[in-house]
Amino acid sequence: MPLELVTIPCLADNYAFLVHNADTGETLLVDAPDAPPIQAALDAQGWTLTDILLTHHHWDHVDGLPPLRGSARVIGAKADAHRLPRLDLAVSEGDSVTICGENAAVFDVSGHTMNHIAVHFPTSALLFSADSLMALGCGRLFEGTPAQMWDSMQKLRALPDDTRLCSGHEYTETNARFALTIEPDNAQLISRIQTITKTRAAGLPTVPSDLGVEKYTNPFLRADHAALQSAMGLTGTEPADVFAAIRKKRDVF
Repeated sequence: MPLELVTIPCLADNYAFLVHNADTGETLLVDAPDAPPIQAALDAQGWTLTDILLTHHHWDHVDGLPPLRGSARVIGAKADAHRLPRLDLAVSEGDSVTICGENAAVFDVSGHTMNHIAVHFPTSALLFSADSLMALGCGRLFEGTPAQMWDSMQKLRALPDDTRLCSGHEYTETNARFALTIEPDNAQLISRIQTITKTRAAGLPTVPSDLGVEKYTNPFLRADHAALQSAMGLTGTEPADVFAAIRKKRDVF
C-alpha cells in the first residue's frame, strides 16, 4: 500500500505533513511549524509519531518540535546540525533512509538556506521540498546563490512527473499571478490558475501539487526553456542567469 498523506495548515500560511504506513503503524511528521494543529491531526487519525523530518532550520519549520518529539526519531541535515534541534539521524545528499517502511532519497537543495534538504519517496511518489521548490515558485534566496538554487531546481525537476510535490507554504495564488507576468501566453499556466482560484475559493490547500504540472508552469523550473527565455528577452542566456533574473523580479513583485 502507498503511504497515506495528511496536509496540515499551520501558522498563517505554513504546511506540515503527516505520512503514515498503515501496515507498520509508523508515522512521519515533515517539519514542525506549530504543535497544536499537528497534534490535533495526530489525535484525529489515532497515529503516534515515530519519525520527524526537519528540512531546514528556519523557526517556522522547527519551533513546534519540543512538545511533539517524544520518542520519535528526529532526522535532519548533517551539514546543518549545528543550528537544528538535536538530531537522532543526520543525513546528507545521496543517502537512502528507511522511513515508514520505504526507502527515501535525500537531496541537498541549498539556495533558500544553505544545507536545506528535500526527501523523495519514490515508491509512494512523494517529494517533501519545503521552501526550495514550491507550488509555482521557489523560496527566496536568504543564504544561497542563484546558481546554487538553479542546481537544486534541476535535481528536483529530474524526478518523475507523477511525483506529488509537498512544499512548505500556501503562496500559490501570488506565485501564479507572478508566473503569468513572465509567460502570459502559457496555456497550461492559464488553465492551472483557474483551478487554483477555485481551490482557494473553497478554502482548500493547493499543496501538494503535481511535479509534472510544475515542469510546464513554474517559471523557476523553466529557466533553460526557449519560450521562457524569449518571454524574458534573454534568449541564449545561461540558465542560471535567467533563473537569477526571474528570482529578482519575484523578490519585488
